[in-house]
Amino acid sequence: MRFLYSVFIVAVLSAAAAYFLPWWSVAVVCFLAAMFMKQSGGRAFLMGFCGVGLQWLTIALLSDVANDHILSSRMASLFHLPSYVLFIAVTVFIGGLVGGLAALAGALLSPKAAVRQV
Repeated sequence: MRFLYSVFIVAVLSAAAAYFLPWWSVAVVCFLAAMFMKQSGGRAFLMGFCGVGLQWLTIALLSDVANDHILSSRMASLFHLPSYVLFIAVTVFIGGLVGGLAALAGALLSPKAAVRQV
């Protein structure tokens, strides 16, 4: 339950940060969330990956449905992808990797992790 709670927190905070700040601000949110929630490296990576992936999926689907898949279809053809669904999946995967790696770095640099390694 704590994991789902942390994924929800990361998704909401990263959506708020991405609304007002550049796209990479989600990495800062994931880094700080993993540092303060004191989770293991694997759980922190999954937390960041799922949280940011969920947030990017929501934003991509809302934008995509609003313009009848025109933009995502054109972007998919620009990158030689067969469909706009694959383009959205690649977008979500890239966002998840950014969030997951930032959360992993935050978990490994947390004070609890430093004590555990000594």
